Parts: sequence; C-alpha cells; structure tokens
Amino acid sequence: MPRVFVQGRPADHYPRHAPEALRGAVRRVTEVGEEILHKPCRDVTEFGPDLAALVDDMFRTLYVAEGAGLAANQVGVDLRLFVYDCPDDHGVRHVGHIVNPVLETPTSGRRLLDEDEGCLSVPGAVMAVARPDRAVVRGQDRGGRPVAVEGTGYFARCLAHETDHTNGHIYLDRLSKREKKDALRQMADRRDEVFTRRAARAEEPIRA
Repeated sequence: MPRVFVQGRPADHYPRHAPEALRGAVRRVTEVGEEILHKPCRDVTEFGPDLAALVDDMFRTLYVAEGAGLAANQVGVDLRLFVYDCPDDHGVRHVGHIVNPVLETPTSGRRLLDEDEGCLSVPGAVMAVARPDRAVVRGQDRGGRPVAVEGTGYFARCLAHETDHTNGHIYLDRLSKREKKDALRQMADRRDEVFTRRAARAEEPIRA
C-alpha cells in the first residue's frame, strides 16, 4: 500500500522534500495581527510561471518553518492558495498544493476531534481546537486543473486550518477569549526560540 499521496493520488515513492522546494526561496512568515491574515484572500485567476514560483517558495518556506501546511497570506501574498506536507493519523504522508480551495465537511458520520493545533503565524503556541475528523477540499492545481483532496484525522485538521487562512481566519478565532490570551502568552514566551531555529534552518540546503 502506498504510504504517500501526492495531490490526492497514491505514489509508489516520493523524496524527503517536495521537488518544488529545491527551486524555491525562503520568504518571511507573517504573524498574527498583520492585516493580510485577517481578511479573505483573492481568487487566483492567472495560472502561469508566477504562480508556480510562489508554490516553490511556499514549499521551501514550509520546510524551513517546520510546518505541515502554509497558506499564501502567511508569506504576504493575498491569494487563495496553500501547500501541505502532512501525515494523517495512520502515518500516511500527503503532499500537494490547492488553489482556490473550498472546504466540504461531511454532513453524516462526522466526529469532532478536540486536539492540539498550532500555526506558523502564531509561533510557539499550541492550543486544543475542535475540528471534524474528515474533510474534503476541492480546488485547482497550479496549472488550473481541478483537484479534490480528502483527509482524515490530523490531515483533515490541516486541510481545514489552511482553508481557514484563505478565508481570512486563524485558529485563534476559534478559541474563547481566555484561550486566545493563553495562546498569545505562549507565543510571547517562545517566539524568539522559534525564530532562532527557523533562521538556522534557512541556512541549511534542501535535499531531495
């Protein structure tokens, strides 16, 4: 059984890092409070080399920041797009990108999982957030072709989290005022440590 799914399709083998990252450059990750994170992003209407280069940069930035997913507004670009390299609860790896994502949550057989969640734009904070245990995201790839990706468990959480970003929401929006205050306190305590680690990783070469 394949242990990797790329763009929602099984792959017999896949490198340690997505090939896009080898071509990409590291970009600054935006942080909570910056306007671009708190408003809906624009639909992608042009599919070409600029979009492909953005996907490359996002994969490179994702690995440097040690994330499972990254939305375009997290690198300062106001477009509906995210990339992911994320395991599900069975250890199966899922890699890909989705342009103009639309999240579908099943109306039957759905369970809410209240589990820990973090965000590269809220560095150092981890809080429990309720998410459905299954999610389907439909959209396009960087060439404009339709794609549909289904996830369960942790990967479903990733798909929902990143789609939220494209709609101008961060996971703190799903917390109570008290919980949000706790998350921001965690961020204040750990932010410098996180950024020091990211700076060191940015100097390391990305290998296939």
